[in-house]
Amino acid sequence: MRIETSGRVALLAGLSVALMASAWPGEANAAVPPRWSFGNTSGYEPPSKAKKVEKARGTKKARASKKDREVKAAGPAIPPGPLQIVVSIDSQRATLYANGSPVAQSAISTGTRGHPTPMGVFSIIQKNRHHVSNLYGAKMPYMQRLTWSGTALHQGPLPGYPASHGCIRLTDEFAQLLWTTTKIGARVIVTRSEAAPVAFEHPRLFTPRPSKLAEPVAVPIKTASAGGAMPDAETVGVSSAPVNGETVAAPAAPEQLAKPAEAIAQKDPRAAGPISVFVSRKDKKLYVRQAMLPLFDTPVTIQQPDQPLGTHVYTAMGAKDGSPDMRWTVVSIPSGYAREAEPRKKSEDKKKPRNEKAIKAVAAEPQPLPGADTALERIEIPPEAAGRIAELLLPGSSLIVSDNGISSETGKGTDFIVLTR
Repeated sequence: MRIETSGRVALLAGLSVALMASAWPGEANAAVPPRWSFGNTSGYEPPSKAKKVEKARGTKKARASKKDREVKAAGPAIPPGPLQIVVSIDSQRATLYANGSPVAQSAISTGTRGHPTPMGVFSIIQKNRHHVSNLYGAKMPYMQRLTWSGTALHQGPLPGYPASHGCIRLTDEFAQLLWTTTKIGARVIVTRSEAAPVAFEHPRLFTPRPSKLAEPVAVPIKTASAGGAMPDAETVGVSSAPVNGETVAAPAAPEQLAKPAEAIAQKDPRAAGPISVFVSRKDKKLYVRQAMLPLFDTPVTIQQPDQPLGTHVYTAMGAKDGSPDMRWTVVSIPSGYAREAEPRKKSEDKKKPRNEKAIKAVAAEPQPLPGADTALERIEIPPEAAGRIAELLLPGSSLIVSDNGISSETGKGTDFIVLTR
């Protein structure tokens, strides 16, 4: 009897280790200390199990020792380097990466089917420690805004399944950790399945070079002050109507946005901080923003323009040892998803062959992603624009490549917002 009990304990221990390993995909994730997993990060729990999840979570919290709580409150050591937050809707968890390595992970609760959380590439554009929704009057502590229309990260209840009006709810510990760690501009990537930054090298990635401050800028590209040359999405699309419990003001006029961006270009090009570069297959253009303002744009040539590129976020981590080149990472996600098929009635299913039912089940699966290297090889950037970007390149700068255009959410006080749904 004792032998049998020991065998069961060993089996359970093995399963726990396996589950812990599966929660951190990729070799880079192996260095994450398990104690910095906040809440239940084992994955999505269906609504039918919500009560059990809440009961188990409450019991576990009650059993936690004072010492363990103090260790969690202290937070993990955050290595220097660019920060990225990757949110997986399928697994209902978020992971914080610093300098390309995972440092903490948390259970979350995203939007319901009626109020889905938008997916794509975002950045933190506002922080408010004691935010309160001006529509519902609900408290949203440690709020970090992703869009002016109302999507944000914030502390909130986690029932074990998607339950918000579009925001991303976090555990108390993780919300506080992000609040004290992140700054305005930190990258947030929201995707359906798991994704993670991986080390990446390619000869077509930008290499920093000294800026020619003494020389006038002579790049045959459009600037933010060229009579409204920037696309409407740069200055339009910030709604004044309440969305997801938020209300925001209308954006400034294009001429108001042009002056700060023009001043940045004419003085010290790098003084305003890292730049963001966005290449859109839909627009066949390259856009550059700095300090959350439009700097310039230019047409690009894309080979096989009718074929998808995928969405890839390349981030400059820092200078290589003994080399002028940058260390880069990339996060690759689908540029979109097929619309989920409407559920059919049982009477309709009886009339359909079984193979057609199987086709319906996978209808919403994304197509295989083109590689991050393949995407770069298909893009031809004008040498003048590439040179200008190289002069502005700093650690934390990013290159986003996507099949999609600039979202209408992109505007005053935002980095590029690229929606994949």
